[in-house]
Amino acid sequence: MKLNLEQIPREKTLTKKDFLKKYFKPQKPVVIERFIEDWPAYSKWNLDYMKEIAGDKQVPLYDDRPVKHDEGFNEPHAQMKMSEYVDLLKSGPTKYRIFLWNVLKEVPQLQKDYTYPDFGLRLMKGLPMLFFGGEDSHTFMHYDIDLANIFHFHFEGKKQCILFSQDETKFLYKIPHSLITREDIDFAEPDLEKWPALSKAKGHITHLEHGNVLYIPEGYWHHMKYITPGFSMSLRAIARKPKNFSKAVYNIFVMRHFDNLMRRIKGQEWIDWKNEQAILRTQKLLVQD
Repeated sequence: MKLNLEQIPREKTLTKKDFLKKYFKPQKPVVIERFIEDWPAYSKWNLDYMKEIAGDKQVPLYDDRPVKHDEGFNEPHAQMKMSEYVDLLKSGPTKYRIFLWNVLKEVPQLQKDYTYPDFGLRLMKGLPMLFFGGEDSHTFMHYDIDLANIFHFHFEGKKQCILFSQDETKFLYKIPHSLITREDIDFAEPDLEKWPALSKAKGHITHLEHGNVLYIPEGYWHHMKYITPGFSMSLRAIARKPKNFSKAVYNIFVMRHFDNLMRRIKGQEWIDWKNEQAILRTQKLLVQD
């Protein structure tokens, strides 16, 4: 058995009016295939260019090791120069990824290569983030702390994206006081006998190639797997639904600080308890459903 995933609709291009009507208001994902061809980044941005323009920058690297109690929120697992990282990506499969790498802060001249598109939403112009990954590297299934509307612009390589709405959370083995699901679930090839609730979840899937833009509605869970080495840039707009906005405020100002406090107090026992609760709570909800 496989996950119950439908293909995300694809549009060659999309006007602001149609985007708001067909996708933003009903909060549905979409891939826009030809939207950024007038950006200099469309033709310039590839791994070689990033190596050339940012080769001396130290970049934070992350892999798929389980969360540990003594690691801070989004604390990197390693660091190296961008030039070394690009060489690593090209040498073969690697688990190391870069995420939340601020373009404006790290390499200001890159902002000349793109413009902020008018989707009818106010984009947060101080937070353009780059994401890199090697062949077969992947993120954990997660949603963003601010439950933002995300526009994910893909450049080099191929990437598989699996999405679930917040309505499907009860089937995903969510870790309490966290933004992720159980880390030992392989969403690319899940064991549905071990994780039976996943068979009830209804999600979305697509593959991104150079120039594609994926709209991820606010608060959507997402799992990204790099089929080949590559990178993307995300622009975001704050959550508009009152429920999601209040949840974002809680996550930022309460949840993450409480979780860090409990890690310091209880150590690995806290992590183990949360992992166990993810199973118990999902099983309980499954029986009630």
